Amino acid sequence: MAEIAPSPHPSSTIEPRPSVGFDNVHHRGFKLAKGIRIRPMHILSICWRTASPASKCVNLLWPLVPTAIVLQYTHPDDLHLLVFILSYLAMVPCANLIGFASHESTRKLPKVLGHLIEIILASTPEMILLLVLLSKKQYYVIQAAALGSLLATLLLCLGVCFLCGGLIYSEQTFNGAVSELGSDLLLTAGMGLMIPGAFHATHQDQTAASGHVLLISRITSIFLMLAYIIYVYFQMRSHHKLYEVMLEHEEEIVSNLAPIHKEEKLCFAECLVSLVIALTLVTMLAINLVEGIPFIVEERGVSESFLGLILVPIVEKAAEHITTVEDACRNHMTAAMFHCLGSTIQTALFNIPLVVLVGWAIGRDLDLEFELFNMIVLVLSILVVGSFTRDLKSNYLEGSLCLIVYILIAVGSYFD
Repeated sequence: MAEIAPSPHPSSTIEPRPSVGFDNVHHRGFKLAKGIRIRPMHILSICWRTASPASKCVNLLWPLVPTAIVLQYTHPDDLHLLVFILSYLAMVPCANLIGFASHESTRKLPKVLGHLIEIILASTPEMILLLVLLSKKQYYVIQAAALGSLLATLLLCLGVCFLCGGLIYSEQTFNGAVSELGSDLLLTAGMGLMIPGAFHATHQDQTAASGHVLLISRITSIFLMLAYIIYVYFQMRSHHKLYEVMLEHEEEIVSNLAPIHKEEKLCFAECLVSLVIALTLVTMLAINLVEGIPFIVEERGVSESFLGLILVPIVEKAAEHITTVEDACRNHMTAAMFHCLGSTIQTALFNIPLVVLVGWAIGRDLDLEFELFNMIVLVLSILVVGSFTRDLKSNYLEGSLCLIVYILIAVGSYFD
C-alpha cells in the first residue's frame, strides 16, 4: 500500500492569512483600541483632530477654563463680573468635551441605547448647574433655567437647525415616529409642569393653596419620572425595532456620504477619564456662575428671569446644540430631531423632577410654581413646534419663525 505523501504545509506550521488591514477596524471604519490605555497627549490629539469645524472653534475657549478658576480663588471679593463672564464662556468647551467623550464611549453599544446614554450624558452640565443652584437656594433661577432649557432646545436649537438646513437644502424631511412621539410627550410634560402653578393661581385663598403647591409639585415630579421610565422602556424594549431601523437608515446615509477609512479613536478608559475631568471642571465653573448671580442681579441690573430663562440655558446646552445643527447641515434631520426632542424630553421628564425630589430629600422646598409669563410661553412654544413638525418637513421659513418667537420671549424676560 503506497504511503501518502506528507503535506508540504503541515497544519502546525500553516501561517495565518495575512491581514488586509481591516481586522482591527470597526464596521464604520473606526480603528478599535486594545487593552486599557490612558494617554493624555493622545486624548488631546484625538479631541482636536476628529472634531468638527464648529467644535474646533469651541476648543479655542479652553484657555478660559483655568483662567476663570484661578481668578475665582485669587480674587474672591472683586472681579465678580469678569469671573462670571469667563466662567460662562468656559462652560462651553467643557460641555463640548462631555458630548464628544459620551459619543465615543457609546459607539459600540446598540444604537438606541447608545443614543439614549449620549443624551443623558450630554445633559449632565444642566443637572450639575441646577443642583448647585439648589444648594444655594436659588429657587427662582432654577425654575426659570429649567423652562429656559426647554425653550432653548425647542425654539433656538430647532430653529437654527431648520434655518441652516433650509438654506442648504430647499426642503428637508424627517421620520414621523420621532416628531409624533416627541410632541405627545412634550404636551404631557408641559401640562404636568403647569399643574402646581395653575392650582395656586386659580384658588382665591392663596395662603391655603400655597401650603399644597409643594406637595403637588413633589407628586407631579414622581409621575413625570414614571412617564420617563415608560418612555425609555417604549424605546428600548417594546418598540426598539422601530428606532433601530430609523437610526440604521441614518447610519447608511452617513456611510454612503463618507467612505470607510481607518480612524483612530479613544478607548473606553480614555473616554471615562475625559468625562471625569470635564464633569469636575463643569462643577467648578457652575459654582463660579452661581456665586456670581447675586452680583449680576443686584449690581448690574440683570433680571433673574432673563438670567435663568435665556443666559444660563444657552451656555449649558451650547455644545449639544452645535452637534445637532451640524446634523441638520448634513441633511440628517431625523438624527437632529431625535437629539433635539430627546434632549427636551430628558429635561422635562427627568432633570426637572429629579431636582425637585433631590430638594425634598435634602430639605430644600423647591416647587414647580412657575411664573405666569413662563408658563404661557412654554405651552405656546410646544404648540408652535408641534404645528411646524406635523407635516414631517422643514424649511428656512419655519426656522426663522422659531427664532423670532425665541427673540420675543428673550425681550419679554429682559424687562420682567
